[in-house]
Amino acid sequence: MTPSALAHLASASPLPTFSPKPRARPGSAATPGSALRRLAAAVPPPRAYFSSSPMPYQPQPQPQQPAGYSSHQAFGLVPMVIETTSRGERAYDIFSRLLKERIVLIHGPIADETASLVVAQLLFLESENPLKPVHLYINSPGGVVTAGLAIYDTMQYIRCPVTTLCIGQAASMGSLLLAAGARGERRALPNARVMIHQPSGGAQGQATDIAIQAKEILKLRDRLNKIYQKHTGQSIDKIEQCMERDLFMDPEEARDWGLIDEVIENRPASLMPEGVGGVDLPHHSGGGGGGGRGRDVEEPSAV
Repeated sequence: MTPSALAHLASASPLPTFSPKPRARPGSAATPGSALRRLAAAVPPPRAYFSSSPMPYQPQPQPQQPAGYSSHQAFGLVPMVIETTSRGERAYDIFSRLLKERIVLIHGPIADETASLVVAQLLFLESENPLKPVHLYINSPGGVVTAGLAIYDTMQYIRCPVTTLCIGQAASMGSLLLAAGARGERRALPNARVMIHQPSGGAQGQATDIAIQAKEILKLRDRLNKIYQKHTGQSIDKIEQCMERDLFMDPEEARDWGLIDEVIENRPASLMPEGVGGVDLPHHSGGGGGGGRGRDVEEPSAV
């Protein structure tokens, strides 16, 4: 067949085209109103955030994890320690081993999952011994206001005194939790930083809905300011002025502002673990500080 004949055949019999059209579900009409309602239902509800990140922290949906998965695995490879006792050997992940010493960690953004874990640990430690202190180590850029307030309220609710220590940074909601520790037991390491600012958030929809969310975030700001006033002794006017924009502080400035009580380089005696068996610590020199203070624990071996 000649090229001219092929061209004539192609023009006479064009290939069929496929134009997909959205198909309405049975029994429903695809109207613009129904499409808008489905779009609105897919938009997550507005939330107030209290974070040092340039954009509000958005918790990402987590995929379903297999049985036996620990949320601590979000940190990557979790070290295990083996403790040898008179009854044999026992293995712990590092976070469980620290929990045994009444140490609770808040690392990373504060979201609902973080709050659930921290609240559960605080309640458990109170049930174990309501008189012994709990040591809360904070390294966080902040997060969701309601999640942070859940941790704060639990700290005030339990009978155990809660000591707080800033390692790295305690920004936004992290700074509020740092200040909420027991008076005289709020500390920071020398190279940590603290940041305070007002809450941020967003809203969309009708003007009435936006006004409702704006009113709510203003109420949250007033509530947070009163909490800072309670734990720092600063006036509301000064707190509002300082929190108008991000205010970064080194540990000394945070101490002067009333967010912490002291800056430490070495572990004080009050933060030494009691350990197991009540054996006195031998004197050690070198790093870590506090040699000869506290109580001994058999040195666990890392796996």
